[in-house]
Amino acid sequence: MKLTLRVWRQRHADAEGHMSTYEVDGISPDMSFLEMLDTLNEELILKGEEPVAFDHDCREGICGACSLVINGDAHGPERTTTCQLHMRSFQDGDTIDVEPWRAAAFPVVKDLVVDRSAFDRIIQAGGYISVPTGSAPEAHATPVPKPDADSAFEHAECIGCGACVAACPNGSAMLFTSAKVNHLNVLPQGAPERETRVLDMVAQMDSEGFGGCTLTGECATACPKGIPLPSIAAMNKEWLRATRKVRR
Repeated sequence: MKLTLRVWRQRHADAEGHMSTYEVDGISPDMSFLEMLDTLNEELILKGEEPVAFDHDCREGICGACSLVINGDAHGPERTTTCQLHMRSFQDGDTIDVEPWRAAAFPVVKDLVVDRSAFDRIIQAGGYISVPTGSAPEAHATPVPKPDADSAFEHAECIGCGACVAACPNGSAMLFTSAKVNHLNVLPQGAPERETRVLDMVAQMDSEGFGGCTLTGECATACPKGIPLPSIAAMNKEWLRATRKVRR
């Protein structure tokens, strides 16, 4: 395959960015998108040019570090992570635009790499549970209804990639935050911090500069792990419940 790549280049957060055009040839349809970028970088290095900086880690669709906007879509045309997107999703001769996440809360570090530490601070604001020290409790000591366990597992699948923010026209982090809130709040182990968790995490989310949610649904459509849109309504219900309890 021969492809034309238009890649966002930006030396640092305060520099002016621009799209640079590159031609790559000999791309196998079985390559992952990141392997294709590796091929581009090898060619740039051999020419004495600066390689394209992009984020990655496990390359197994688990960590979410490989976040890119490809032809305007978060993670590309398939509902998966960028590292699991293969070049067979494109045609020979295609022109592919590759950009970083676009959100005020995710400033560009360099080229395609953005700073997503805002997500870490949201989790730190309330994403924990109280546990007694000492030996581990018996696994079946606290019964959990299967629907609650299923819901917790569903929300725990969130990998914090930020596709929801990148896809949202408002740059909202509501789907991410709701996944982290609902993951713990539906379990009895998360009950002690139930109110403070949702209040603190939502407050931190707002302070990070994410946009407001208008329920366009683009976040759930782009999510590679399928976090459901009703998760946001569940978090809003938790927030209202906690706010009323605090006011009493």
